[in-house]
Amino acid sequence: MLRATISQTAAICLLFPLTAGASEPLVYTDQGKNWSAMDRAMYYTQDQGSRLMPLSWLKALTLPDGSPFLSQSLSRYGYLPMTGPNQGLPVGFTSTGPAGREQVGVTCAACHTREIRVSGTKYRVDGGPALVDFHRLLVDLDEATQKLANDPAAFDSFAKIVLGPDYEDPSSRDLLKLEFDLWSKRFHAIVSRGVPSEPWGVGRLDAVGMIFNRLTGLDLGETSDRIIEANIQSADAPVRYPFLWNAAVQDRTQWPGFAANGSDILGLARNVGEVYGVFGEFTPVKDSWSLLGIDYLKGNSVNFSGLSTLEGLIKKLGPPAYPFPIDKALAQKGEAVFKAPGPWGSCEDCHGQRPGTPSLGNKTWATPLVDTGTDSHQYDVLSWVAHPGVMTGARIPFLSERLAETSPAIDILTVAVEGSILQHYAPWIFDLRLKQTDAVEVALDKDLSALLPELYLPKDLRELRNAFPRSQGLGLADAQRSAVPPAESTSKVPESANSPTTQFKYESRVLYGIWATAPYLHNGSVPTLSDLLKAVDQRPEKFESGADYDPVMVGLAATQSGLHSITVTTDCTERNSGNSRCGHEFGTDLSAEDKTALLEYLKTL
Repeated sequence: MLRATISQTAAICLLFPLTAGASEPLVYTDQGKNWSAMDRAMYYTQDQGSRLMPLSWLKALTLPDGSPFLSQSLSRYGYLPMTGPNQGLPVGFTSTGPAGREQVGVTCAACHTREIRVSGTKYRVDGGPALVDFHRLLVDLDEATQKLANDPAAFDSFAKIVLGPDYEDPSSRDLLKLEFDLWSKRFHAIVSRGVPSEPWGVGRLDAVGMIFNRLTGLDLGETSDRIIEANIQSADAPVRYPFLWNAAVQDRTQWPGFAANGSDILGLARNVGEVYGVFGEFTPVKDSWSLLGIDYLKGNSVNFSGLSTLEGLIKKLGPPAYPFPIDKALAQKGEAVFKAPGPWGSCEDCHGQRPGTPSLGNKTWATPLVDTGTDSHQYDVLSWVAHPGVMTGARIPFLSERLAETSPAIDILTVAVEGSILQHYAPWIFDLRLKQTDAVEVALDKDLSALLPELYLPKDLRELRNAFPRSQGLGLADAQRSAVPPAESTSKVPESANSPTTQFKYESRVLYGIWATAPYLHNGSVPTLSDLLKAVDQRPEKFESGADYDPVMVGLAATQSGLHSITVTTDCTERNSGNSRCGHEFGTDLSAEDKTALLEYLKTL
């Protein structure tokens, strides 16, 4: 159910840009010798299989004032301009397909490229958490397309631009209307039911909620539009976009750490799920010839090769070097503070680089999962259930259990992702047509249908069984507990730290490049690292989120120019609000001198 009003304790208000800042000089931060201009260009434009809408449609759309929807490359939402022949699209927006029928999609860089501003200069951080307003983009795009769907004169003007000379052909107009009505119906369903009335704000979104909504709400219905409206819920647990450098080497990933990581196949699972959430085309159908029971690749737009290319680029991407002066002597003192033991251990215990659980022989970094008392609302989203639609009865890979009429949304995602990967990379194991087996024999042979063909997969594909937890109806916290690698137990921080429970664990990442990733905590509820070293009741109750950066406080500047939003947070009495600034009260009792030194050291990471 959508929140009808903006609550007084957890509000985010959008403020539109005053200036575009187009004339400001741009500096690319140093992200290591392995990261080149060519890598950056590929990262900005590599297709991963997302299909938002036809390019011709997007170019023909207008805003309420009549200006093009694509004006200034969507910079009004915080997206970054891109040079070259890019069809007017910003960084991270792709155009694929034959001339005249190109499709616009979204790739990693749209959500994971950051610019900060200091003293009139912009600093680009590739792989950094984007400072964009995705909520406003979705709402505005829905309003623009709904106007066309409901106003025949407006649609006629749109059709003239899209069709050009073919507008004179009645069948071309009819086909365009049919395709557009279906697209706008589906898009309106997820925006009207899934995008909450309370904005996420700049730099945040409920990514898991929107992935669940997209997959279970738009892709699995048994009617021609494939919509299951009852599966779409309000995605009201916003989190900050994570940073991508070192993402491939973590042994756990996703904010609650529910996904195993550290090998190419586990990275692929992570990325295929992301494609399904950002407008990938996924139209599974039942298939009696498949030992999976479902044809997961029919009408599937995932670009497996493109995802492999992107993962390779992420491996080359280094953390950004701090571009401003550093007091080396002070930073050295801060390093001692970072490593010094305290009542709950040291900063280094959770955030230092140390070996994690290997995956397929690959060395990883430990990513401890700890409940430090931070906002718990994402776990509500992770407990969603849904009707699997056409996937009802589909077998959960590596298990004999099947998706029930009502199943955990995370199980449906697991089956969709792993089924797609297994069918793509091992068709000879799952497709009985390739085995030339008689269909009658298959239907009668109960032993054959009971086999787990995954047992015969190559070793790398068998690693998929560790990709996501199999909840089998359990709450995610219980399912996750059995999936957490041994590396978690090496953390010296007691599980009871700052929390009455141990149910709401989130990942503790290595802090390289942390200076460039504000706001902090998983839900982006603390504007600076300096504020994070304060007790909860001393942290800002509200703050502005935007690109202006404060090198002293290490995070968001108190006053923002250009695009920004105001985040209003709650305290620990409303830990489940989605906007609680509660938790992680470590270092709060340090002296002012030690805090200053620690901040200086964090700039060096």
